[in-house]
Amino acid sequence: MPLSLQDLEQQRSHIARQLTELGDFRPGSITATSGRCGKLNCRCHRPNQPGHGPTDRLTYKLEGKTVTKALPSPAALGKAEREVAEFRKFQQLSQRFVEINTRICRLRPLAEAAASPEEKKRPQRSSRKSRTK
Repeated sequence: MPLSLQDLEQQRSHIARQLTELGDFRPGSITATSGRCGKLNCRCHRPNQPGHGPTDRLTYKLEGKTVTKALPSPAALGKAEREVAEFRKFQQLSQRFVEINTRICRLRPLAEAAASPEEKKRPQRSSRKSRTK
């Protein structure tokens, strides 16, 4: 059963309230990386030795460039995880908000606007045939 215009407007209001209740958020993704460092005499370069890590990192785009920041402590990791999760929630709510608004726009009746004074003053085209010589 299709939803009424009033139902869709209520859903839109509900999503708008949810958007205002969001906490701090940021885009990005969190990954754990391992690898070898650049010091040739480090233990990580010896045979059968594991590399350094895993090290948690936050990666995101800033002005068209990829930025990676280390998350040095469990507290920093937890904070970043909450912020990224909140951003995912923002994305879902925003997408749903746009979908509902699109449906509202399709359902809303076209309002017949009264002609403005300027439109009333416009001269009408003559219905008479012009006489060309």
